Amino acid sequence: MSEETKNTAEAVNPAEFLANFDWHKYEEGIEAVDEAKLKEFETALEGTVGFVNERDVIEGVVVRVTDRDAIIDINSKSEGVISLNEFRYNPNLAVGDKVEVLVDKREDSSGQLVLSHKKARVIKAWDRVNNAHETGEIVNGFVKCRTRGGMIVDVFGIEAFLPGSQIDVKPIRDYDQYVEKTMEFKVVKINHEFKNVVVSHKALIEADLEDQKREIIGQLEKGQVLEGVVKNVTSYGVFVDLGGVDGLIHITDLSWSRINHPNEVVELDQKLNVVILDFDDNKSRIQLGLKQLSAHPWEALNPELKVGDNVKGKVVVLADYGAFVEVEDGVEGLIHVSEMSWSTHLRSAQDFVQVGDEVEAQILTLDREERKMSLGIKQLHPDPWTDITTKYPVGSKHSGTVRNYTNFGVFVELEEGIDGLVYISDLSWTKKIKHPSDFVTVGDKLEVQVLELDVENRKLNLGHKQTLENPWDAHESKYTIGSIHDGTIKEKNDKGATVAFADGVEAFAPTRFLEKEEGGKLAKGDAVKFQVTEFSKEYRRIVVSHTSIFREEEQKNVKAAAKKAQEVEKTTLGDIGGLAELKKKMEGK
Repeated sequence: MSEETKNTAEAVNPAEFLANFDWHKYEEGIEAVDEAKLKEFETALEGTVGFVNERDVIEGVVVRVTDRDAIIDINSKSEGVISLNEFRYNPNLAVGDKVEVLVDKREDSSGQLVLSHKKARVIKAWDRVNNAHETGEIVNGFVKCRTRGGMIVDVFGIEAFLPGSQIDVKPIRDYDQYVEKTMEFKVVKINHEFKNVVVSHKALIEADLEDQKREIIGQLEKGQVLEGVVKNVTSYGVFVDLGGVDGLIHITDLSWSRINHPNEVVELDQKLNVVILDFDDNKSRIQLGLKQLSAHPWEALNPELKVGDNVKGKVVVLADYGAFVEVEDGVEGLIHVSEMSWSTHLRSAQDFVQVGDEVEAQILTLDREERKMSLGIKQLHPDPWTDITTKYPVGSKHSGTVRNYTNFGVFVELEEGIDGLVYISDLSWTKKIKHPSDFVTVGDKLEVQVLELDVENRKLNLGHKQTLENPWDAHESKYTIGSIHDGTIKEKNDKGATVAFADGVEAFAPTRFLEKEEGGKLAKGDAVKFQVTEFSKEYRRIVVSHTSIFREEEQKNVKAAAKKAQEVEKTTLGDIGGLAELKKKMEGK
């Protein structure tokens, strides 16, 4: 150790050395900078190139885009890295684009500048949204996802609501096609209290369409043919978009043929030519036609087709009164129910044909000008009335089916097309029938006899009782006027009494004929002798008297009636004999 060194070491005071020792320099390896000098240095840096403050929102430039990040230059000492997720609303981000960023940290643990585009957008978002709402500015938005009633859209970093009705001017069938797409919007509503924003894409389209619509409407003319797109299909017709203007093709104007639903002819989004049929004064309701662009099927109908020809077709419409048959596409004929069968009793068309049935018929009338045709099915079969006199002569007996009845009689079908009427009085010899339903039921088999035949008017008068023996033939010989029989009073009223005899025959005894010989009147249940005073086979009526048996005056009346009856019988026999002689004379000629 030199003398100089030795003198210096000796001059150092340990306590003074420790008090003045720089521990920061010893630990960090650098000298500590005075805090005041640091502040002075930072103040000097402010305003110089590359100096930024944390939480500042500044503009940067995209200098590079990787698969995951965007490298942003904010003209600082280093560049910042921002994830592309923050730019999902702008998939077209490219190098050179200017973007707003927020300085999150000037340096992280690794000395990297940390920036955020998303936070910068949020800070500026409300100012921009309010400004866009006031000025009507068109903004870009990123459709994030679907929600109830519409979509959620990222606009300037704010989640805005896009109602389903505001996506497009036409109904939306697939909402998912818009998810994760960037679209242009117009801010239509802001709720400052709840920080809600509503946007519309439809408003932008409508603005363009309004001009286009005015131009189209101004040029509309009846008979004009335009191209359109099927916008909506309903049960009653089809709405067609003519380029901002909608028109309706009614179901009856879609096809010359009958159709059940418009989707048999057109489908959604189909392009087609239509003709303008009519519109109202302000042209807001436009009636279109499709079938009018093709010739009417009646014009193409075979010119040689005439009345009497047979045609085949399919039943397309069915009603009670008849069936419409399509003999060619768009050409229909009506088969009235009366032309379906030779039967004369009323039936409905459903009893003969059903929709979709293939039928053959004969043309009965044909009017090409009125485009009307009537057809008949029964004409393909022989008319059963042609040889009616041979098959069903008067007096012949047959078995028929009860088809219907009225208050006055029963309709009986002998065969298809041949019906006859049995009057209520011709149903039974003995029963007093109030209504035919008391005697027969529809569908019953009934034996009948032909009583009258009117070929010209196609009428048959039938009888059922005529097929049975008339019990009144026997009663006529038994209950002669003046004959006496044992009877019992069955019922009694003010006018007289009903008397029942042993063989089931009933007679009527007027009140004055009910007096007993010993005095008083006969009562219900009394069994005594009665004398016949009147007999009518035609009206099936017998009048009897108990009083006439013992009272002389009444007895004379009975004898006089009997004598008169005999004279009538002789006269009748004489007439018959005279007719027989006349017949012989005529045959002799």
